[in-house]
Amino acid sequence: MSGAFALYPLANKWAEEFTKIHPEVRFNISAGGAGKGMADALAAAVDLGMLSREIKKEEISSGAWPVSVTKDAVVPVINANNPAIDLLKQQGLSQEILKKIFVTSEITTWGNAVNTALTQKVNVYTRSDASGAAATWAEYLGGEEQDVLKGIGVFGDPGLADAVKKDVAGIGYNNVIYVYDLNSKQKYPGIDVVPLDVNGDGQLSKSELFYDNLDSLMAAIGDGRFPSPPARELYFVSKGKPESKVVKEFLRWVLKEGQKFVPETGYITLSAAKVQSELEKLQ
Repeated sequence: MSGAFALYPLANKWAEEFTKIHPEVRFNISAGGAGKGMADALAAAVDLGMLSREIKKEEISSGAWPVSVTKDAVVPVINANNPAIDLLKQQGLSQEILKKIFVTSEITTWGNAVNTALTQKVNVYTRSDASGAAATWAEYLGGEEQDVLKGIGVFGDPGLADAVKKDVAGIGYNNVIYVYDLNSKQKYPGIDVVPLDVNGDGQLSKSELFYDNLDSLMAAIGDGRFPSPPARELYFVSKGKPESKVVKEFLRWVLKEGQKFVPETGYITLSAAKVQSELEKLQ
């Protein structure tokens, strides 16, 4: 298996649990971005690619066969010592403001972003690899491909988070699992989440405040208070319907028994109806 950083931690958890009941099975899992996962799957270089974006029509035409396995989200991130952090926690940033930061580069200072006299420059970071997180973030901001996003390119989810932690004026985006610690449920030191001003009214209502801890954010993703995109489904994808007995059994297990490991790993379980529809693909 190869592909999305977003799915990598959960895929490893599933592999660990699956081998407890099937010790003869061996997994080789690597993260390299959703683009690599799709390319490897279509080339039949892996049994399963890990994908963190919607599958394109041309990929389906080329034989991509996806199975939805969980759900998570991409969130905008800043340095925990950002000079405008207090106002950002009160106002959030609207979709339009974020577009002016990441896409059109119309907003270049933190003062412009929060409507104050702050002159601190905004340093934008984006993904340099073909990334599902980047594609999802671009879609939220009205773009069809990740190349609409401006900024300093950084490889991988961990790399982007690290870049923002080292730059007090930095802003980027990450999959949730790279922002919150699974054990403490709190944000990792040095990084913070920019709340989304979903209705664009310039202030955050109670219904828009759910970023304090991982459980609160997961609940908001699950019930739709956090918008989709940048919430999205995550997929395993193969070249055509799998023929391997082991691969099919693993996918069935992921959709049934494997779902109980989803919340503890920082993701959202699929609905019963979604699980059933995905299981039917395997029949």
